[in-house]
Amino acid sequence: MSGLLVKSFDTPEETRPFEQGMGHLDLLNVDSGPVGRAVFEPGWRWSEHVKPLAQTDSCQVAHKGYCVSGRMKIVMDDGQEEDIKPGDFMEAAPGHDAWVVGDEPCVLIDWQGSDDYAKQH
Repeated sequence: MSGLLVKSFDTPEETRPFEQGMGHLDLLNVDSGPVGRAVFEPGWRWSEHVKPLAQTDSCQVAHKGYCVSGRMKIVMDDGQEEDIKPGDFMEAAPGHDAWVVGDEPCVLIDWQGSDDYAKQH
């Protein structure tokens, strides 16, 4: 890699739609791995709109991300839960459900969990 790399989510290298048109994941590929910008529409819930793609009981992807806009609730399989809002950084281990809170899309930048997330198998 050269000393500077600039890419735009406005022209992603891949876009993965969620079930029922409830959002999408845009991917940029960089040397350290893919970086994703996920747009979750109001009413989106992992267990309804990604679970059919993942074919697991809960999300088994680790995430490290930053909330750009909107709000989301994340509930771990062990019952721990948090609401995230714009400006929040979050890390979520495998084993969780999540859903959009409110009537605004939630936009997250995720630089850990985008490799196989919402990938058609």
